[in-house]
Amino acid sequence: MSSEVVFDLDGLEGECTRLDKLAGGAGFWDDADSAQNTLKRRASLQRMIDAWTELNDKLTDQRELIELMEMEEGEPDPDLVREAGEGLDAVEREHGRLEFRLVMDSEEDLANAFLSVNAGAGGVESQDWAESLLRMYSRWAERHGYSVKLISILPGEEAGIKNATLMIQGDYAYGYIRAEVGVHRLVRISPYDASARRHTSFASVDVTPEIADDVEIEINESDLRIDVYRSSGAGGQHVNTTDSAVRITHAPSGIVVTCQNERSQHKNRATAMKMLRAQLYELERRKREEEKEAAHAEKKSISFGSQIRSYVLHPYRMVKDHRTDVETSNVDAVLDGDLDPLIDAYLLSLIEGRAEARASE
Repeated sequence: MSSEVVFDLDGLEGECTRLDKLAGGAGFWDDADSAQNTLKRRASLQRMIDAWTELNDKLTDQRELIELMEMEEGEPDPDLVREAGEGLDAVEREHGRLEFRLVMDSEEDLANAFLSVNAGAGGVESQDWAESLLRMYSRWAERHGYSVKLISILPGEEAGIKNATLMIQGDYAYGYIRAEVGVHRLVRISPYDASARRHTSFASVDVTPEIADDVEIEINESDLRIDVYRSSGAGGQHVNTTDSAVRITHAPSGIVVTCQNERSQHKNRATAMKMLRAQLYELERRKREEEKEAAHAEKKSISFGSQIRSYVLHPYRMVKDHRTDVETSNVDAVLDGDLDPLIDAYLLSLIEGRAEARASE
């Protein structure tokens, strides 16, 4: 990474010690939600410390291997050369991944994420594309060891989905997947067109962080319309059929959230309220960020509704991210969840932009 990143081991260990003292204090469990958030934060810090310690051990092993090669007379053993090269490449990749996590310094970056996919205009073609994106993000999350839960889904009449929401749970889930916010464009020969014509389809992706319960978000009950209904989901691979699906409409903002994955109306309502709080929080955050961008017109603005990426399957095969110009011809791998090169390039551009902004102040 081009930005300067320093791993403060002493600082992280000091924070762990502080949280340990807090957890051992009187009244710690008086607020169970706050206590659990503190313990989650403590566990996340320890995983970061362990990861950097392990990386340092691997680097030490590679140094010792190289020193061993240098001590040998004559040409080094080709197997040792290959082993050293592969080991250094692995250390470099892991170092880059951990550096990203160090610059994800907000509570939101660390949080779980709600990811919503919405089909654009275009009927069955766009709905099929939306379902492909839903699978792509599920596969990406599984590759990274994240837990994936389908919160709600509205199937299309003929195929695909009109919209769906996933909850992705794990460290830095939001910090990474927020890179996918925007409109995604697909160009292909439509399997639903008897004339085999080329179609262009759109679907939008929105991502919000799960907000800790101790973060104050003002919601007036009088502003809410709560509807309970029977899920019309497809069941099976999508979601359990339930008689207690919940839809909450927030009148002032127009935000609508639904949850149908639990059989308990109470649990569905609780999850829907979490989603509402997350979206209201993100709405305010984005508003502040847009105001900040407007005040710095020379910087590249962030547009949350713009087309961010194209997936072309005909007449050639290519995925291109329009924000970074990163592209690949391995479309199948991307659609199977291999998003890291695209996500990393975008996050790196944000980091570099932040560094440039600080340098100009």
